[in-house]
Amino acid sequence: MMAGVGIGNDLQWCFSQVKGAIDEDLSEADIISTVEFNCSGDLLATGDKGGRVVIFQREEEYFFLIFLIADKTIKLWKISERDKRAEGYNLRDEDGRCRDCFRITALRVPILKPMDLMVEASPRRIFSNAHTYHINSISVNSDHETYLSADDLRINLWHLEVTDRSYNIVDIKPANMEELTEVITAAEFHPYQCNVFVYSSSKGTIRLCDMRAAALCDRHTKFFEEPEDPSSRSFFSEIISSISDVKFSHSGRYMMTRDYLSIKVWDLNMEHRPVETFQVHDYLRSKLCSLYENDCIFDKFECCWNGTDSAIMTGSYNNFFRMLDRNTRRDITLEASRESSKPRATLKPRKVTTGGKRKKDEINVDSLDFNKKILHTAWHPNENVIAVAATNNLYIFQDRIN
Repeated sequence: MMAGVGIGNDLQWCFSQVKGAIDEDLSEADIISTVEFNCSGDLLATGDKGGRVVIFQREEEYFFLIFLIADKTIKLWKISERDKRAEGYNLRDEDGRCRDCFRITALRVPILKPMDLMVEASPRRIFSNAHTYHINSISVNSDHETYLSADDLRINLWHLEVTDRSYNIVDIKPANMEELTEVITAAEFHPYQCNVFVYSSSKGTIRLCDMRAAALCDRHTKFFEEPEDPSSRSFFSEIISSISDVKFSHSGRYMMTRDYLSIKVWDLNMEHRPVETFQVHDYLRSKLCSLYENDCIFDKFECCWNGTDSAIMTGSYNNFFRMLDRNTRRDITLEASRESSKPRATLKPRKVTTGGKRKKDEINVDSLDFNKKILHTAWHPNENVIAVAATNNLYIFQDRIN
């Protein structure tokens, strides 16, 4: 059974591996844009802004497998492994050339012989021409037959076997674009109820929809929103309340949302307020003006659950990432850094201070590097193994037990 996030002596996180080159002249195309484990945790995939996908497979450690190229359209790929080859064909030689009929004097039964493992990737489906705006979410349904794709104004439902059409299930585009007040920021299917999905908005709201109610889900089934405290309202309130990610828990009972400064956990049976709120980097509240000027305030941080839904992980600046224990309410800040990338090196907790004096392993908020940011993280579904994307590098950490 997997342990919780573990703060202090309960669990120590240590460095495992880092993938990616040290490049001073980093291009936009090299920046990692997504990280995800498969349902078993045996495979780990990363994608970058250049449209490339890299898949790692875990044995004793992760190793590089395959390199894929994609573009802005949705593509379904098949990854296959081959470690045997057939020999002894009747109609062609071993090099593949066709044999002359007069040379065939007897029938042979082809046999399979071992060969070096070869991994092949082949495109099986291309789903295109369904979105006018940038696609921000793709979520496969629990029925394993359909999936949704979402952009700023629409959510489409696809069948995996049908590439030339999709069904528009959410459309918030107004007749006059000048009347547009919010956009869709993320969408996800429920983990086991194939008729239910949620989507979040730039206004900090979440709508839960049931496809059994109507073909077009413009009318939500449930509406989740936390009323704003009027005393804390400012020019930046609407910007920092925009939800950048929404994730159902594995149990399907809860969902988690990430806005600029915090993470909120919602019970699907309670719409008017979250059951838990965790401050991720509240020390940035006094820096919102400068973060607005350098556009960092529009960064879209993602979040993820551990396998038992007892802990949460999300990223921050300075290559910091936060891990939050839901049971104990304890949290820890860790850093993805090549300086501490020695085998089995234990990660030391970091802390950001706002005062003048600071201790070892503490950093002042004015010294944070806002160009180093962790937007994408993933947690192994069954073990305390995590993957953290820091610009163009992928860090893998694990607990000492593993």
